[in-house]
Amino acid sequence: MKPIFRLFPFVICLLFASFAHAQSPEATRALLANVANADVDPAPYLVSEKYDGVRALWDGKALRSRAGNVFAAPEWFIAKLPKQPLDGELWIGRGQFEKLSGAVRKATPVDDEWRQVKYMVFELPDAPGTFAERYEQIKRIVAAANFPQLVAVEQFRLPDNAALRRKLEEIVREGGEGLMLHRADALYVTGRNDALLKLKPLDDAEATVIGYVPGKGKYTGKMGALRVEMANGKRFQIGTGFTDAVRANPPAIGAVITFTYRGLTKNGLPRFASYLRIREKF
Repeated sequence: MKPIFRLFPFVICLLFASFAHAQSPEATRALLANVANADVDPAPYLVSEKYDGVRALWDGKALRSRAGNVFAAPEWFIAKLPKQPLDGELWIGRGQFEKLSGAVRKATPVDDEWRQVKYMVFELPDAPGTFAERYEQIKRIVAAANFPQLVAVEQFRLPDNAALRRKLEEIVREGGEGLMLHRADALYVTGRNDALLKLKPLDDAEATVIGYVPGKGKYTGKMGALRVEMANGKRFQIGTGFTDAVRANPPAIGAVITFTYRGLTKNGLPRFASYLRIREKF
């Protein structure tokens, strides 16, 4: 079978996914992080580990994704959550995103899988006060719930940029993804805002798949590289970061992927771009 014919099922899946997404509720408001400068002063911020999980907002009745879709969490999990709205990440552990994603996407939850899931809480939607004050409230709410799978994300202070860099190196060395910096004096806001910054050893961004480059040598008959387009219209190819399974079954045309890179070229293209995963649309 020629490689191009292997791509037809992905186009069909994309159309189905687009239809399903169109039926989803309105996207949920949430605070989104900007990228921190390398020389950022952490003194005004509360700092925490960046968890590579799935964003989840609790409205007092249901766990919803940023897209507004409801996660099919088990009743025993939902029953233990407080009435107070929460914002956080569903998380299993460092380097376990695929396992987590497989568990929380299921329409029928599997208890054994959800018993491994923790809800890592880092914000109180629409709550008054500064973030430092909201963090104290988060800790009280989590303690009162007395539910081991409900966890207040630890927030801590760092005195200067050198301490911040050391902490980042420690987290990454231990398998973590990076750090989050939240202005301690910030009132609650939504949308992409400098009140929240992310700091990682590699930058990451998203792009839409617009085509394929056939593989050569040991990848003959498989995908060799993805042709992608960023939101700013820049087009380029990504040829690394793929498992053999992904090369055999590449992301569909129109799928949005996340990739890592190290800075930009003088033409504004990502340097050393490497595929990370398909962006999940829960």
